[in-house]
Amino acid sequence: KMAAAAGAAAAAGLWSEVNRCGQNGDFARALKSVNKILQINKDDVTALQCKVVCLIQNGNFKEALGVINTHTKVLTSDVIAFEKAYCEYRLNRIESALKTIQSASQQTDKLKELYGQVLYRLERYDDCLAAYRDLIRNSQDEYEEERKTNLSAVVAAQSTWEKVVPEDLGLREATYELCYNTACALIGQGKLNEAMKKLQKAEELCRQSLSEDSDVTEEDIEAELAIIHGQMAYIMQLQGRTEDALQLYNQIIKLKPTDVGLLAVIANNIITINKDQNVFDSKKKVKLTNAEGVEHKLSKKQLQAIEFNKALLAMYTNQADQCRKLSASLQSQSPEHLLPVLIQAAQLCREKQHAKAVGLLQDFADQHPANAVEIKLTMAQLKIAQGSVTKACMILRSIEELQHKPGMVSALVTMYSHEEDIDSAIEVFTQAIQWYQQYQASQTKGANPKSPVHLSLIREAANFKLKHGRKKEAISDLEELWKQNPKDVHTLAQLISAYSLVDPEKAKVLSKHLPSSDTMSLKVDVDALENSHGATYVRKKAGKLTGDNQQKEQGQGEVKKKKKKKKGKLPKNYDPKVTPDPERWLPMRERSYYRGRKKGKKKDQVGKGTQGSTTTGSELDASRTASSPPTSPRPGSGAAVSATSNVIPPRHQKPAGAPATKKKQQQKKKKGAKGGW
Repeated sequence: KMAAAAGAAAAAGLWSEVNRCGQNGDFARALKSVNKILQINKDDVTALQCKVVCLIQNGNFKEALGVINTHTKVLTSDVIAFEKAYCEYRLNRIESALKTIQSASQQTDKLKELYGQVLYRLERYDDCLAAYRDLIRNSQDEYEEERKTNLSAVVAAQSTWEKVVPEDLGLREATYELCYNTACALIGQGKLNEAMKKLQKAEELCRQSLSEDSDVTEEDIEAELAIIHGQMAYIMQLQGRTEDALQLYNQIIKLKPTDVGLLAVIANNIITINKDQNVFDSKKKVKLTNAEGVEHKLSKKQLQAIEFNKALLAMYTNQADQCRKLSASLQSQSPEHLLPVLIQAAQLCREKQHAKAVGLLQDFADQHPANAVEIKLTMAQLKIAQGSVTKACMILRSIEELQHKPGMVSALVTMYSHEEDIDSAIEVFTQAIQWYQQYQASQTKGANPKSPVHLSLIREAANFKLKHGRKKEAISDLEELWKQNPKDVHTLAQLISAYSLVDPEKAKVLSKHLPSSDTMSLKVDVDALENSHGATYVRKKAGKLTGDNQQKEQGQGEVKKKKKKKKGKLPKNYDPKVTPDPERWLPMRERSYYRGRKKGKKKDQVGKGTQGSTTTGSELDASRTASSPPTSPRPGSGAAVSATSNVIPPRHQKPAGAPATKKKQQQKKKKGAKGGW
């Protein structure tokens, strides 16, 4: 009895210590006292509960969960449901936390708060929104502002990831968190300018609230503003202001914020700006996306986008195996997603395996008909890149959903025209026009009004047929257009032009419908038109006549004085008795008697052979060279004879003795060279 009394007294003292430490927030010391109590009574429910709370307060969630799971008989779900679910939530075991909450017999306010957080992490935004609305409606305490902030975060997530138009919750944007969440919702709707204003307001409110605390430094304020600045940079990027966005992103990275999720998103956005440029910077930034805990901070779509960009970066850096590995992993996670297949096809194209890329895309289109349109457009692009325009046209025409679209019709007609396949181009027009006829007949119950798109297609078809000489085929289109608008003079003129070659009588009949020349006359100010900015010819304004000009104007009968032409200079050796060479105006190489220049033999032969050797006498015999007649007449030499005259043309006459002097000089040079080198 005395031992039991002593134990009870010791336990009472320990409980007092636990209570005091708990009030002071010293949970480490409180935990020591609780452990001593459990030594006295290991199944004390209150002591076990206190131990779990102390471990949670100290951040030891795994150990706290271990205590709960070890003492399941004592710590039932009714007793410790919140603490267990909270530990699972903090350990990122979100599904387990949800099961724990749902299995609790009594849903307390604490469990409801945690339930909202769990639903948000699971991205079940509709259920989460309902949970927070219920909490706000049925709670009145100091945490109301936090609940409203969480509610606005859910609305922002819906707008961003599910493209849901958010409803006006009537929340007063009194805090920077609420302003920030509103800005995120506006970004999701594409209202970028309004979102930027909200972010600027959030920045202002954040500075005001933090500057009131004397212990907060400027660095702390900048760290808190990092997420706001990151969203501002994202808006700049969406607006095309990539340089400004890049500068702001890098400023945030220099601050080294502790939020790994923020750093990962910023690094990913920088990689998207770099694209296939500045890949070394991208390879550095991609490391930030691999930080520990990133997967628990970001949504599934954010993580997926980061993985897509990793695969693209691997492709741009020629890491083919890594690119294939990442894209295959993404495809296994999301088999219906289009982007992994496109990345694989792009990688195959870089490896010049176009046929394999087309086959891959075709297989995906067969398995996922919902994405067939995008896949077939990509396949057509690949075929065009290979030069197979006709095959590309066949692929595009197999897309039934787009056959009647003006853009598709225009593309097909252009491609067929390039291949000079006019019949197929006309067939494309015909099919599109028929589609609109059937659609409008079903919509108007037999009435036949033409939509602007339908009429536009008919006109384009008619113009195309006229351009390519298919006037007979164009007539029916033109008649349809004129029937819809009988006052259209341009269409009537085209119709008359087409009939003039096919049925002249019909053309005459239709020409009576043309307006008269009087009704078509336009009041045009010719002077204003000529003086306009775009006029190619401007009539000179008549100036005032004075002096001699006035006399000349009066004497209209007088003949204007002609300026004397200067006589052309003649060559110095010109002889009027000699007929000039008729080919003198042609370049020397184009004249009939030109035989090319005669190269000196000695120049070509000097230095040939081994050093010190002498050439044969026949090669350097100057007497033979001088005495032997030239093999062909050379223009300008004394022995040359013109094809048209036996007299030397004046342009080619040279001073007497010039050829002889040249020959003497050549002989002297040759004689001097006899001794060799």
